[in-house]
Amino acid sequence: MNAILEKPNQLTKADFTSNQTVRWCPGCGDYSILANVQKTLPEIGVSTENSVFVSGIGCSSRFPYYMNTYGFHTIHGRAPAVATGLKLANPELNIWIVTGDGDGLSIGGNHLLHICRRNLDVTILLFNNRIYGLTKGQYSPTSEQGKITKSTPTGSVDFPLHPIAVALAAEATFVARSLDVDAKGLQTVLKAAHEHKGTSFVEIYQNCNIFNDGAFSYVADRKERSENMLVLEDGKPLIYGKEQNRGIRLNGLALECISLEDDGVSKDDLFVHDVNDLQGTRTHLLSTMHYPQFPVPMGIFRKIQRPTYEELMGEQVNVEIQKKGKGNLQSLLAGNQNWEVKS
Repeated sequence: MNAILEKPNQLTKADFTSNQTVRWCPGCGDYSILANVQKTLPEIGVSTENSVFVSGIGCSSRFPYYMNTYGFHTIHGRAPAVATGLKLANPELNIWIVTGDGDGLSIGGNHLLHICRRNLDVTILLFNNRIYGLTKGQYSPTSEQGKITKSTPTGSVDFPLHPIAVALAAEATFVARSLDVDAKGLQTVLKAAHEHKGTSFVEIYQNCNIFNDGAFSYVADRKERSENMLVLEDGKPLIYGKEQNRGIRLNGLALECISLEDDGVSKDDLFVHDVNDLQGTRTHLLSTMHYPQFPVPMGIFRKIQRPTYEELMGEQVNVEIQKKGKGNLQSLLAGNQNWEVKS
């Protein structure tokens, strides 16, 4: 009699959904991001017991409560620090950091820079809605100049930070951008980010329909998306438009938009995307493309390979163990000079 081989249980979105009531404002873009993450995780083959979501403070930082995984809701801007400790203690963990433009780029900006440059093997999801939503509508580090909010009643004079440019400057080895309502594009980026060995940084345009509704309508609106969004594909020229009749060309040291219908212009003239740009010059140029002067690049900007922080740290530890042995924790805590008090 042939033995019946049982297939291992295939996890589904429901397995990653906690029993907690989701408490975001109705219509918030966070719902879409949550649903896409929960749908993507079983498809990439991770387990609930080996996954950890770490967040700071903000609307996005409620994320761990809604995931049926391990999680830490930490303090403002410090999610990268907690995630670093977790990864070094257990490198096998599948760690996701969820942050926002305020949490990650204001009080947490320093921590974000260092986790990117160290190349810790984690995935960072930065929800960018260009506003402080949890504290009811103050301007954030990514708010555009002139933005009128409760904290800038006559308009912000600050020049905004651009998350992609920050991540690239900090030498993150995987950098991408997606959109909350673009399910296919977001899931594709999430899968690629998880597969990457090293720090994966993903900016997600997210609509705050209460305090900054329509901040990204020029790409969120399906009618406008084809004209205002450029999907990045490695090794392919930058082409966009409903009729795929427009492109991006390098003119000297700057990019410019051109029409492929003009005489003497062909696809051979266009800027070709290269995710493996080690020097980073070409990738940086893409990070300077801002609406309305340019279409918004979406997809993977950069994907290069470097040793991870935990790998390098592990090598150091192993070398010291070989030299000096495993050591004794009690002796280390006691130190060289100690005494005993007897009653």
